[in-house]
Amino acid sequence: MMHTNASYADNTAHMQVSGLTSQPIGHYEFCKSYPSDCKIKSWDTKAPKLTRERWADLVEVNAYSNSTIAPVTDLEGFGVEEHWVYPTSYGDCEDYVLMKRHMLMQRGWPASSLLITVVLQPNGEGHAVLTVRTDHADYVLDNLNGKIKQWNETEYTYVKRQSAKYSGYWTTIIDEKS
Repeated sequence: MMHTNASYADNTAHMQVSGLTSQPIGHYEFCKSYPSDCKIKSWDTKAPKLTRERWADLVEVNAYSNSTIAPVTDLEGFGVEEHWVYPTSYGDCEDYVLMKRHMLMQRGWPASSLLITVVLQPNGEGHAVLTVRTDHADYVLDNLNGKIKQWNETEYTYVKRQSAKYSGYWTTIIDEKS
């Protein structure tokens, strides 16, 4: 069921971003293997309307990915510190994000609304989540939490995300929610 509380009207329901920032090294390497995924230009970056059908897409894709892929670190799975890949049976946080983003794009979601996002967990460790921009709010699909939440209702500190205009660029997130 769609999340319906007063925070929809809250001006913090959507992330604020400022200028361009560095691309994560894992994304840079991923882009060398999948260049078309990193060259998507979006002239219309208006967030899509959140309908019951679109909410069902988010719930289904999040649940499927989280239950299908076994959590394995890049070091354990690939023998390297950082390796971004479309997962088939195992992967780490950014691999879940790549899978969810790809699946939602196949369902007709625009790339400009599906943004790989780097956050810090409360313990200070880096983590990746998928930010889904909608007209209601920015939602987070997370392999560590099956419940889809508005970005400002998570306990993460938001660092940067893909640009809505060009999938190979990254922007700084202004995280003033706390």
